Amino acid sequence: MKSTNERAGHAAAMLTILIWGGTFISTKVLLRSISPVEILFTRFLIGFVALLIIYPKRLIIQDRRQECLFVAAGFCGITLYYLLENIALTLTTASNVGIIITIAPFFTAILSRIFLKSEKPAMQFYIGFLAAIVGVALISYNGSTMQLNPKGDLLAVLAAVTWAAYSILTRKISGLGYRTVQTTRRIFFYGLLLILPMLFFMDFRLGLERYAEAANLGNILFLGLGASALCFVTWNTAVGLLGAVKTSAYIYLVPIITVAASVLILHEPLTPILIVGALLTLLGLWLSEGKFKRG
Repeated sequence: MKSTNERAGHAAAMLTILIWGGTFISTKVLLRSISPVEILFTRFLIGFVALLIIYPKRLIIQDRRQECLFVAAGFCGITLYYLLENIALTLTTASNVGIIITIAPFFTAILSRIFLKSEKPAMQFYIGFLAAIVGVALISYNGSTMQLNPKGDLLAVLAAVTWAAYSILTRKISGLGYRTVQTTRRIFFYGLLLILPMLFFMDFRLGLERYAEAANLGNILFLGLGASALCFVTWNTAVGLLGAVKTSAYIYLVPIITVAASVLILHEPLTPILIVGALLTLLGLWLSEGKFKRG
């Protein structure tokens, strides 16, 4: 049973990453005419409605103190993470954001030591982390010069920290015994609720005519139905089956998926640096999925 659950967890994490690998491109396209907060609110509103249609049964919380976990998860994983990431993309390069976000597993490991006593990665996790970061750096800065953008890069670091916090919170939520679709929808609800006050102070307008453009409509539906509704359910499922640290390590694969899409769809060249970077990143993931100390 354990091996079956682990295989299901790895499959769920892999499916999530395959879809999330294209979100940077979709977001960049939308940012040409739609603000970060508009993208954030719209995609998760679509995701919330989709999950409500799929499984309309209301989630009844057994202990009201558990509600705090859902509020915190909505704030960290929806409101704060995506707001920080989307704003970072307007202030720094997609390459910078891509590599910085991949340090989230490191922060997840640190937080798991504090809040999840049962999840303590062995030394090979950190060796894998270093290998993956070098690989992602080679992929992200293939043939280009690294450009530091302090404001945008700092926001990307903060986004990585908030995603790590979200992973710990969803690990705790997965142990409550509720259905994943219901818990994900609850998290979306609080994320949207916490976004609402920001709409009055940030660049937000309905502007539905912008979605008449095929590119905008296609990308927002991809983000709402695929990257939000589907992927948050599969990601939260993976966290429940594998644990926060092992699941977070799959974030290393996002740059590889993005590069693969660029080569296959945009016909960009596959250089030796990209190949070496991909191999190092895969090695890092393999090492990070290894032995964990318990207790």
